[in-house]
Amino acid sequence: MTGSAMGHPVTNPPINPALRIPTRRTTELVLLVFAVLLVAAAEAAVGAARDGHFSSRLATYAAVPIVVGIVTHLVIRKVARYADPLLLPIVVLLNGLGLVMIHRLDLGLKTQAEQYGNHFDGAQAPTQVVWTALGVLLFLALLLIVRDHRTLQRYAYTLALAGVFFLMLPAVLPARFSEVNGARIWIRVAGFSLQPGEFAKILLTIFGAAYLVQKRDVLALAGRRILGIDFPRGRDFGPLLLVWLLCIGVLVRGHDLGTSLLFFGLFVVLLYVATERVSWVIVGVLLFAGGAYVAYRLFGTVQTRVSVWLHLFDPKYAAQAYQMKQSLFGLGTGGLFGTGLGSGHPELVPLPATDFIISSFGEEVGLAGLMALLVLYGILVARGLSAGLAVRDSFGKLLACGLSFLIALQLFVVVAGVSRLLPETGLTTPFLSYGGSSLLGSWAILALLLRVSDAARRPATTPPPKAPTESFEAVMA
Repeated sequence: MTGSAMGHPVTNPPINPALRIPTRRTTELVLLVFAVLLVAAAEAAVGAARDGHFSSRLATYAAVPIVVGIVTHLVIRKVARYADPLLLPIVVLLNGLGLVMIHRLDLGLKTQAEQYGNHFDGAQAPTQVVWTALGVLLFLALLLIVRDHRTLQRYAYTLALAGVFFLMLPAVLPARFSEVNGARIWIRVAGFSLQPGEFAKILLTIFGAAYLVQKRDVLALAGRRILGIDFPRGRDFGPLLLVWLLCIGVLVRGHDLGTSLLFFGLFVVLLYVATERVSWVIVGVLLFAGGAYVAYRLFGTVQTRVSVWLHLFDPKYAAQAYQMKQSLFGLGTGGLFGTGLGSGHPELVPLPATDFIISSFGEEVGLAGLMALLVLYGILVARGLSAGLAVRDSFGKLLACGLSFLIALQLFVVVAGVSRLLPETGLTTPFLSYGGSSLLGSWAILALLLRVSDAARRPATTPPPKAPTESFEAVMA
C-alpha cells in the first residue's frame, strides 16, 4: 500500500543540486585540444613558408601549449572544478599564437640581418617560452593559495600600498634605470627589465573593488542636479580626485599616457558599476581630458605623439612617424585574408613583437584573422563579466568586472593605436605580445577570473573553500 493510501503525503528525496550542475571540465579539455591543434597548425604554416617543409621546431613550439594545457587543466580540475570552461582554452590559444608569431619574427629579423651582413643574436621566442613557464607557475600559485577570492578583501589596503609603490617606483628611479623610448615605466638592472605597472594594475583593482563595496552607499548619494544629471556630493570626490592626481603624477614623471589612461579608466568604470551613476563617468572623463590637455601643453613627448597621429605623412615628422606608417602599410598589405603566416614582412615594423604585434598578425592573417583574434578577446572579456554577474558577493562582482575591463580597455587602446584611431601609447597586447611583465600580469588576471567564476558556478549546497574568518569591515576597524 502506498503512502498516499495510508493518508500520509508522499515526499520525494531531495535532489542534490550538485548533480544537476556539470563541472564542464571535459568541455575545457576538448577545447584545449582544439587550441593546441590550432597553435601547431600555425607553427607548421610558418615552417612550411620559411623552409619549404615542416621544421623540427614544430615539436618544440607545439609542446609549450600542450604542457601548459595539461598542467593547468589538471590543477583546475582539482581546486576550481566549477570554473568557466572557456577561459583557459582561449588564453592557451592566444599565448600559443603569440609565441608562434614571435618565433616567426625572429626568423624574419635573422634573415634581414643576414642580408645586411650582420649577426643576429636577439631571438625572443626562447625567452618568451621561459616567461610563459613563469606565468603559468604564478597562475598555479594563485589558484592554490587564493582558495576564496573574498580573502583578498582582508588585505585590500596592504595591496593598495604595494600597488602604489610598484606604480611610482620607476618614476623616482634615475632615468638610466627606468627610461625606455621616453617613458619611465621600467626597472632595468644588470640586463634584466621589469614593468611593475603590470602588477600594480591588478593590486589596485583589488583595492578599488574592496573600497567601493564598503563605500558605495555613500558614493551613490545624490548631490546637485545639473542639466538633468545628479552629480555626487563634493565631499565624495575624494577617491576619484586621489586616483586622478596619482595618474597625473605617473604621467608627469613617467611620460606614460597609456598607463594613466588604463588606471583612471579602470577606477571610473568601477565607480559606475558600484553606484550606477552616469555622473561619475562624466566627471571622470572631464578630469582625464583636463589632465591630458595639461600634459600636452607641458611635455614634448606627448606633443610629438599627438602631432604624429594628426600629421602622419608630414615630412617634418618622417622619423617619428616611420613606425606607424610601416604598421599601416603592413595592415594594407595583409588585406582581407593576409599574406599567410611566414610569407609577409612584419619584421619591417620597429618593435613588431611588442607594441605592434597586432600589426604583425594583421599583415599575415589579414582582416579576417585579426577579427578572429578580437572575437577571442571579446569572448574572454564577456565570460569574465558573466562570472561577475553570476557570483553572489559584491566584491566578486566588482573584481571580475574590473579585471575584465582591464583586458578590454588595454586591447582597445593597443588596436586603436596600431590602426591610428588614437595616438600610439606603447601598451602591450595581453597574452600575445613579447614581454615578461605583461605575460605574468595577464596569467595572474586569468587565475583571479577563474577563481571568481568557480565561486559563481559552484552549487549553493557545495561547501566553498574556507572563507576568511574576519569580515573586511572588522579587519579595517
